[in-house]
Amino acid sequence: MKTARSNTHAAALTRRQFIASTGAASAAAAGSFVFGFPIRAEAQGAAPEVNAWVVVQPDERVIIRIARSEMGQGSLTGLAQLVAEELEADWARVTTEYPTPGQNLARKRVWGNFSTGGSRGIRESQDYVRKGGAAARMMLVQAAADEWKVPAGECRAEAGVITHAASNRRTTYGKVAAAAAKVAPPENVVLKDPKTWKLAGKRLARLDTVEKTNGSLVYGADLVLPGMLSAAIKDCPVFGGKVKGFDAAKVSGMRGVKKVVAVGDSAVAVVADTWWRAKKALDALPIDYDFGPNAAVQDSTVKAMLREGLAAEQAVVGNSSGNAREALAGAARRVEAVYSYPHQNHATMEPMNATARWTPERCEVWAPTQNGEAALAATAEAAGLKPEQCDVYKLPLGGGFGRRGMTDYVRQAVAIARQMPGTPVKLLWSREEDMTHGRYHPVTMCKLTAGLDAQGNLNALHMRISGQSILAAVFPQNIRDGRDPVVFQGLNNGGGEAIFGYGIPNLLIDHAMRNPHVPPGFWRGVNLNQNAIYVECFIDEVAHAAGKDPLEMRRSLMKGHPKHLAVLEAVAQRAGWGTPAPDVRGQKVFRGLAQTHGFASYVAACAEVSVSAEGALTIHRIVAATDCGHAVNPQQIEAQVEGSFVYGLGAALFSECTVKDGRIEQTNFDTYPALRMNQMPKVESIVMPSGGFWGGVGEPTIAVAAPAVLNAIFAATGKRIRDLPLKQQDLKRA
Repeated sequence: MKTARSNTHAAALTRRQFIASTGAASAAAAGSFVFGFPIRAEAQGAAPEVNAWVVVQPDERVIIRIARSEMGQGSLTGLAQLVAEELEADWARVTTEYPTPGQNLARKRVWGNFSTGGSRGIRESQDYVRKGGAAARMMLVQAAADEWKVPAGECRAEAGVITHAASNRRTTYGKVAAAAAKVAPPENVVLKDPKTWKLAGKRLARLDTVEKTNGSLVYGADLVLPGMLSAAIKDCPVFGGKVKGFDAAKVSGMRGVKKVVAVGDSAVAVVADTWWRAKKALDALPIDYDFGPNAAVQDSTVKAMLREGLAAEQAVVGNSSGNAREALAGAARRVEAVYSYPHQNHATMEPMNATARWTPERCEVWAPTQNGEAALAATAEAAGLKPEQCDVYKLPLGGGFGRRGMTDYVRQAVAIARQMPGTPVKLLWSREEDMTHGRYHPVTMCKLTAGLDAQGNLNALHMRISGQSILAAVFPQNIRDGRDPVVFQGLNNGGGEAIFGYGIPNLLIDHAMRNPHVPPGFWRGVNLNQNAIYVECFIDEVAHAAGKDPLEMRRSLMKGHPKHLAVLEAVAQRAGWGTPAPDVRGQKVFRGLAQTHGFASYVAACAEVSVSAEGALTIHRIVAATDCGHAVNPQQIEAQVEGSFVYGLGAALFSECTVKDGRIEQTNFDTYPALRMNQMPKVESIVMPSGGFWGGVGEPTIAVAAPAVLNAIFAATGKRIRDLPLKQQDLKRA
C-alpha cells in the first residue's frame, strides 16, 4: 500500500504540486476538531477534511495525518492504527501524510507536539489522536443519520461503512464526508476499551515498507528541486574554535563552483552544481582556524575531570532512602567498583542534511527532522523572518536516534541559502563532518559502593555518577538547583518514567556534574544506557561477593517491584536460567541477566555468550521481554526490540569517540564500526503488555543489551568488564 510519503516526490517536481499534495487537505472546507477548539478554513475543490486528523476522499481513501516523525521505529503505522481503530476505517484504504509545522502554527497547534524522541511518539499522543479518530467517526455517523433522519445512536460504523439496521440502509464514508465536515464536532468523545480493538493491537504490516524496499521513498539526501544547487560544509574541527579566514579565490574557478560562503563564525561552505564538486572544492579550500583553548584538551583531560567528580564533596542527590553513608560505615562487608561509559556518535546512515530556499519574504526548508516545530523556529531565526513567513516540509529520516532532534544542520542550510536568494540549496554533510560534529552521548563515570550485612544481604548502596549533563548544554533552563533529571534515568523513586527497580533500605544516588567541551545530545536510550550497566553489572558483582545466584539476589530485592520482576522472570524462564546452556560447536555457553525500567516500559534480557581460549566473544542468543502497558502493534515492538539490540550491542562492542587536541578522532566507519550481520545474535522477544499504562518501545531495550552480555562474559571468563567498548578489552579467561 502506498502512503502519502509520495508527497516528497511531488515536492521534487514543483512547489505548487508540493503544496497541493501536503497542504491542501489541511485548508479544506471543513470543521476541524481537537480538544474542543473549532478551527475552520475554506478552500475550493479539496477533499473534505472531517477534522484535523482525518480526510476522507470520494474514492473512499482515508488520509490520516501524522504529526510525529517516522525514522524507522514504526510510529507512523502505529499512530495510523490508533486513529483508524477509533475511526472504524477500512485499513486497506488508509494512507498517511505529514502536516507541516507552519500549518500547525497557523491553526493554533491543532496537531499538538511535533517532537519525536524519548520513545514518546505514540505514548504521549495516543489519547488525542484516538479522540481525533473517534470524533471523525461520530461526525460521519451523524451526517448519515441526518440524511436518513434517524437518531445517530441507531447507526453503526464499521470498516468505512455506516448502516442503519432498522431501515436496512447503508452508505460509505466517502459519500457523507462533505456533509460530515459541516457537523459540529462532538463535545464528549468516549474511546474504546483496548480489549475491543480490531486494528490497534494487531500485527499489521507497516505502511511505509513497500516504498522503502522498492527504493521509491525520497529521503532528504535524495531530494531534487528545480534549479537546486548543492553545498558541502566544513566546521572548525575543534569545538568552540572559529574561522579566521579562507581564500575563496583558490577554488572559485573549479568546475561547477558557484560560491564560497562563511556559515556563522566557525564554518565555511562551498556551493556548486553537484555535491561532489562542492566537496572537492571544499577539500582544496585553504581555511585558517583559531582553535582556541579547547585545542589543548585530550581524552586524558576528560577522564581526569570525571575521576575528580567521583570523590567530590558536592553532588546533587537524585534518589535516597535511609542513611547510606552510616550504613556503609557499619557494614559487615563492602563491595566497591568504578565503571565508565564513553562519548558515542549517533552514526545515522543518512548524514545530516537540509534543503532551503530563502527570499526576503519567505523561507522554506525540506528536512528530515525529529522535531518539525523546533526546525521551524530555527528556520525563522536563521532566516531573519517571522515564523509565519516560513515552513518546514518534513521528509523521511534515514535514522534519527535523537540526533535529528537538533537543528544545527537546518540553521546552516538556511544561512547558506540566505546568501543565494531565490535558489534552493541542499546542504549535505560528509560522513567525516557528521562524525566530528555530532551531539554525542554524554560521557560519565560511576563509583558504586555496597554494604552487606552478616548474612550477605545488600543493606546499603551509594552510587556516585560523575559526568556530563545533556540539559546543561541543550536546555539549561530545565536545570533546577544544579539537578539534571535526565541523568537519573532508571534510578528514580517512582514517577512512572524510569523507576529504580530494587528495594534497598539505605540508598544514595547522586551526581557530580562535570561538563567537558564536547557537545552532548540525546543519544537513543540516553542516560538509561549507562545507568543500567552500572546498576545491573554491580548487582551481579554483589551477588558474586555474597555467594548468591544473580537471579535469586535480584528476586530478594524486587519484592516491591512486581512489574520489574515479571519481565526478569519471563526471560529467565524462557532462557532456561538455572540449567546449563547447550554447548555451541564445542564451546561452553554462559548466561547473564539484566533488567530496567525506562521510557515508562519494563524490560529485561538474558544473554547467552561464549568466549574462546583466545578471548573471542560470540553472542549466541538474547531473550528479551517488554511490558509497555498497551501494545499497539506487537510485530513492530518485536522489530524495535531487535533493532535496539543491534544498536545497543554495536555500542557495547565498538562505539567510542575519543578526544585528541580538542577534536573527535573517529571520522568514519573504519574507526567507528557498526555491528555486522554475522555478529548479530538470535533475538527472542517476549511482548507481555499488562495494560493500564502507555510505555515506549524504541529505546528502553537498548539499555539491557550491554549489561546482560557483560554479566554473561563474567560467567564465562571470571572477568569484570567495567569500561566500554569491549573492543578495548582482553577477554581471555582470568
